[in-house]
Amino acid sequence: MLGVNDLVLLGVGIGVKLLLWPAYHSTDFEVHRNWLALTHSLPVDKWYFENRSEWTLDYPPFFAWFEWALSHLAYMWDPRIVDIDNLEYSAVTCVMFQRLSVVVSELVLFAALMRFTKVSGGSVQARVAAFLGFLSPGFLFVDHVHFQYNGFLFGILVYSLVFALEGHDLLAGVTFAALLCFKHIFMYIAPAYFFYLLLHYCVVYRQRGAGGLDLGASVLRLLKLGSCVMLVFGIAFGPFVAMGQIPQLVSRLFPFKRGICHAYWAPNFWALYSFADRVLIIGSRLAPNLFPALRLNAALESSTRGLVGDSSFAVLPDVTPAATFIATLVAQIPACALLVFRQRTPTRLIQAVVLCAFASFLFGWHVHEKAVILILAPLGLLVATPTKRMLRMFAVLSISGYYSLLPLLFGAQELPIKAAIMLIWSLSALGLLKSSSVLAWRCLTALEKTYIVGHGVLFLLTEISPSCLFGQMQFLPLVLVSVYTALGILYSWLGMIYELLAAE
Repeated sequence: MLGVNDLVLLGVGIGVKLLLWPAYHSTDFEVHRNWLALTHSLPVDKWYFENRSEWTLDYPPFFAWFEWALSHLAYMWDPRIVDIDNLEYSAVTCVMFQRLSVVVSELVLFAALMRFTKVSGGSVQARVAAFLGFLSPGFLFVDHVHFQYNGFLFGILVYSLVFALEGHDLLAGVTFAALLCFKHIFMYIAPAYFFYLLLHYCVVYRQRGAGGLDLGASVLRLLKLGSCVMLVFGIAFGPFVAMGQIPQLVSRLFPFKRGICHAYWAPNFWALYSFADRVLIIGSRLAPNLFPALRLNAALESSTRGLVGDSSFAVLPDVTPAATFIATLVAQIPACALLVFRQRTPTRLIQAVVLCAFASFLFGWHVHEKAVILILAPLGLLVATPTKRMLRMFAVLSISGYYSLLPLLFGAQELPIKAAIMLIWSLSALGLLKSSSVLAWRCLTALEKTYIVGHGVLFLLTEISPSCLFGQMQFLPLVLVSVYTALGILYSWLGMIYELLAAE
């Protein structure tokens, strides 16, 4: 049963999200409307081939079936929504239906967070963590303005982690397998689940006195887990295997022809790498003899003009998908070490998930800025019982990470909305979260406080200042946001590694 505080949180959350309905929506709105139309209008064997719209289906099958289910409701609401030839349809009825579908589907996240507070003993800190998670700027900006279904998907992730906290490892693994069949970005945190389930669930030791590994029981659990996971993947991908469409499906899910950086640089290591290349370009103009053979034209076009093709660099070496894959794997070693060499508990799983998400965001190929939520959503569960350093890292990461999403809302009418949401949430996090009865703000070092306050200066410079201030360098505000927030995210990653591995 929901308590009064839970109902207030639910009511406030829904109310805020309903107020955002008239706001701008991105091309993702038409993406999902088109997916409603194609799953409703075409047989399954055409879903991953349909291309009359540029917004082709590029999510795994379970999400396609989710759109298919929504499409039947959409047809009853307004049949024009699911007309496959009715491209760019955005009538009021369409906007209302799609906005409402996000609000309702996000109740999965609310339910998962309520279950988390229960398994955490209903503590005040757990409820604060749930409040900050349900009303996070990430979901408000990306889902309820920009338009996506992240709240629904991360609700499934939270459920999986809560099942682990409750001791239901098999159910946690099956739920995560289902999540992978909804959106494949979660494969980046799969190593954490692999090592945790293998070593915590599958490996069984005999009772005290006998000692040693119980090989029979271990093999039985491994077969049980493997069978359940394969069953989930079989349900999702089996029909497409039977139709011989796996190559086509893979080409949609993994478009490696895109460049290393998204049109707006996600605030990660490669943003800093690209920025360093730009600084070296300027240096080469001041001292041309140092860099005699630069690829200036191609380099400038690839990373500052909003293109998504292959990126090239003028001074620094070009980066390949294979290089980013190796860098991501190396960066995930701390997460794996945490589960292999430390006591394996459900909390360790959440910590390892956070570190894996960090690695993929910082070093992955063509990372979207929205992917920072992959780090922040599970990390938000850890602040229910944080150490001071973890609370510090959460404060720096959450404010820099959520701030990096502000350029997604570029309209004038969204300016006060995003400023208010960001400010209220940040003050709530810094003023409500505690570690050993010490408020988050008081846990921060002077450097960290200066960095957080610096976001206000950045806001005035990039959001309030007139565009003529930047002359021909209209991309510079985005670069400043990306680089400044990337520094905070990189700092938080290093701090988390130290907290979880070196400090203990």
